[in-house]
Amino acid sequence: MVQKIRAIVIKFFTSDGKFSFVKVAAQMVVLSALVLGLVAFVGNNKTVTLNVDGKVSSVQTFGGTVAQVVRGAQVELHAADRVSPSPEAHVENGSVINVNLAKAVKVSLDGAEKTVSTTAPDVAGLVTQLGVASASELSVPKSAHLSVDGSFVAISTPKTVSILADGKAAKTTTTATNVGEVLKDAGVRLAAADRTSQPANAHVVNNMVIKVSRVDTSKTATVTEEVAFKTLTVESADVLKGEEEVTQEGVPGTVTKKFKLVLVDGREASRTLVSTTATLEPVTEKITVGTKEKPKPAAAAKTEAANSGAAAPAMMNEAMWDKIAQCESTGNWSINNGNGYYGGLQFDIQTWIGAGGGAYAPNASQASKAQQIDVANRVYAERGLSPWGCGWAAGS
Repeated sequence: MVQKIRAIVIKFFTSDGKFSFVKVAAQMVVLSALVLGLVAFVGNNKTVTLNVDGKVSSVQTFGGTVAQVVRGAQVELHAADRVSPSPEAHVENGSVINVNLAKAVKVSLDGAEKTVSTTAPDVAGLVTQLGVASASELSVPKSAHLSVDGSFVAISTPKTVSILADGKAAKTTTTATNVGEVLKDAGVRLAAADRTSQPANAHVVNNMVIKVSRVDTSKTATVTEEVAFKTLTVESADVLKGEEEVTQEGVPGTVTKKFKLVLVDGREASRTLVSTTATLEPVTEKITVGTKEKPKPAAAAKTEAANSGAAAPAMMNEAMWDKIAQCESTGNWSINNGNGYYGGLQFDIQTWIGAGGGAYAPNASQASKAQQIDVANRVYAERGLSPWGCGWAAGS
């Protein structure tokens, strides 16, 4: 082995077996260049830690600036990206470079959607940037990384909600995104017919009031109502005109109605008719109406014949009796209404005959005005004006 090394050295420094200074000098130049190159290589090569959105890697680089190192690591930078130190800063062996790439994240914040530009690497950083409550409900974990190609995050912040159900009021803080979730979280179960003041898919807002109305459609009601009877009118020539006779009394009928009820929180909100059953038929009322002509009043000649023709004395107190007659019979001295009172002063037969009126006529309506005043003065002399209901008119 020693002999081999000696032979190599002799060959390296000799030419044709003789020691050559020229060859030694040339070999020394080549050796120096190799040594200097090796030193330069070792001096420019650096190991740098590169952190891109939380992904850490160790990079061997000859780059002198941050931008060169990042570019050499195949990371493309844009103006909105955040780089620390700055892209122009020089790097040394052991340097740490942090890169946060810009991302457009679609955010639904309490139901309102918008696109947010962020350099945060994960959802936690986005939440901090937006300044929302840390207790907010998120659609993805806080540790989830945000993608440069686009991400979606739904955020529901805590809200105070009042729930009115089953006669009770309760206030709660919730991060539920819609009314249906709020009621479910609160343990309020809804039947198919129940109603809420807000739709189940409505977004929750702070200080919202949700009223639950319990609807019961299982109840019915039965009501009995009266049915009016009809009236049948029949004309008859055996009955005088203007007269009516009920030949069959009318009787109301009854009907039973069944309704389907809708109760809201125990109170009737509406009813729908389901069936109608006649329980008693009405009886028609029958009325006979007369068509027979009434007999005409006796002729004036007959009236005169009924009067005896006896002359009456001159009329005394005529003005007084005119006033009373106006009240009693509207001043009609021959009136006969068939009510038992006759003439202008409405004498009954007993009074008329008792005061001597029979000397003139059977009743006062057949006597003349003078004859009636004569009989009236006789009664007046004995009894005053008390027999006349309209005696007061004498003083008017």
